[in-house]
Order: sequence, then C-alpha cells, then structure tokens
Amino acid sequence: MSIEFLGLALLIPFVAAGVAGVIIPIIPGPFVLFIGFLLYGWITGFVHLPLVFFIGQLAIVFLCYLVDFFASAWGAKKFGGSRAAAWGAVLGSLLFFLIGPLGLLVGPVAGAIAGELLAGKAFKNALRLGFGSVWGFVGGVVMKMFLVLVMIAWFIWSVRMVWA
Repeated sequence: MSIEFLGLALLIPFVAAGVAGVIIPIIPGPFVLFIGFLLYGWITGFVHLPLVFFIGQLAIVFLCYLVDFFASAWGAKKFGGSRAAAWGAVLGSLLFFLIGPLGLLVGPVAGAIAGELLAGKAFKNALRLGFGSVWGFVGGVVMKMFLVLVMIAWFIWSVRMVWA
C-alpha cells in the first residue's frame, strides 16, 4: 500500500465530517477538514501540499467562521431589521462561546429579536426579523458548503498527479 493511499484512506473520515459539519453546527466542519489535510500532508511528507496550500486553506476556514457570525445579521437586515437587530444577531452569535455550536443558531435569533425590541419595535416585527436571521443562517450554510467544496477541490487539484 502506498503512503499516498494510506493518507487518502485516513483523510476520508475528515472530509465526511468536514462536509457534515457545515450542516450540523456541533461539528466544526471546515476546521476538521483542515486538520485532515494536515494529516494527509504529514503522512505523505508534505510533498504535494506546500505551505501556501495550508495558508490558503486556513484563510478559507477563517472566512467560514466569519460567515457563521455575520450571515444571520445579513438575514435580519434583509428582512427589514434595524441596525440594532443586525448587531443583536452578531452579538447573539457570541453565544457560541458559552453554549457551543448551537449558539450559532439560537444566539443570532435571540439577538436579532432582542435588538429589535430594544429599538422599540413591536414584538411581531421582532419575531419576523428573528425568522430573517434564520434565513441568513441557511444562506450562511450554503456559502460555507461552497467554501468547503473549494477546499476539497483545491486539495484534489494539488494532489492530482499522485493519483494519475
């Protein structure tokens, strides 16, 4: 068995978990995928994955986390929310650090509703904007899935000669 095949065999669960983590907030998908690429690189002696690959991959992981924090705010704003609702959604995302990945879904909704209520809006309007933050979260999932697929495509492009 070649070392590349071993690396690939060990990478497959990381890819599966990375893709699943985009949909399931409890799994840090892009980061898990990055760790899998590091493992593959380590096993194969980093022959086909240069430093620029890992710097770029880490930048995409960082971008995925920015999407997590700001997508819900965008959704609240798109549904006509005030600046307070958008900031509430962003600040609500910080619940991630208190209650874990579920905070990325619950926090922005609660934050958008609280922000809108603090801005003096009606409760019915605040609930509608909470719904908007959920749509923003869904949009964020779509964007993160695209970014994770870019990560995987970049990996395949980088090691394509090994499998040829």
